[in-house]
Amino acid sequence: MSVRILVIDDEEAVCEILKFNLEKEGYEVDCAYSAEEALDMDLSGYSLFMVDIMMDQLSGYDFAKRVRNVTETEFTPILFCSALSNEDSVVKGLNIGADDYVTKPFVIDEVLARVRAILRRSGQATHRMPAVNERADYESDVIFRTLRIDRNDKTVYLDGEELPLTRTEYDILLFFLIHRNRIYSREEIINQVWGDNVVVTNRTIDTNITRLRKKIGQYSNNLVTRQGFGYGFKETN
Repeated sequence: MSVRILVIDDEEAVCEILKFNLEKEGYEVDCAYSAEEALDMDLSGYSLFMVDIMMDQLSGYDFAKRVRNVTETEFTPILFCSALSNEDSVVKGLNIGADDYVTKPFVIDEVLARVRAILRRSGQATHRMPAVNERADYESDVIFRTLRIDRNDKTVYLDGEELPLTRTEYDILLFFLIHRNRIYSREEIINQVWGDNVVVTNRTIDTNITRLRKKIGQYSNNLVTRQGFGYGFKETN
């Protein structure tokens, strides 16, 4: 089954460029020319939303907030593609719950690399369903005290309650819990979480880790910062 991507942009030319190049990669692509048009669609079957921010009535931020509040789409990855390149706009997009942010004018190879990275992190990188007789590898849970990561269901639980993590936050936490008690540089974190072909700013990493700290409650102090070196997860705080 093909991975379905919805491109939302009020510039028809941008939609056509993205649709053409994404379809060459083997994805199934639909376009909407406003956030309102997109919200009228059945969004439950999409694997990724690629969203412009500056649109006529509802902005891309508005779209993201709405889909994050709907059960069917609360965990669907969002990639903002916007001409807003200032740091505040990027941070705002990530804080809303976007998985990544690329600025216009973009290089199409970079956009495709970011799409691949997001889909890989979300477990949707392959374009087909496994055959009935193919058995998926079972991955055991990763547990730290009352914090548990179900790697098969891609969910995180704190004291038995599911945490609303984005896929990037999930991947960062999984990486740290598997590799505890060591400080990793930002470059090492980028290579492990985003992949070495994707350009990620230090601010993107810092923002995701700040959000993650807020969500893991009593274990926030275990996610430590070493100024000038990077981040790590310590078993004792």
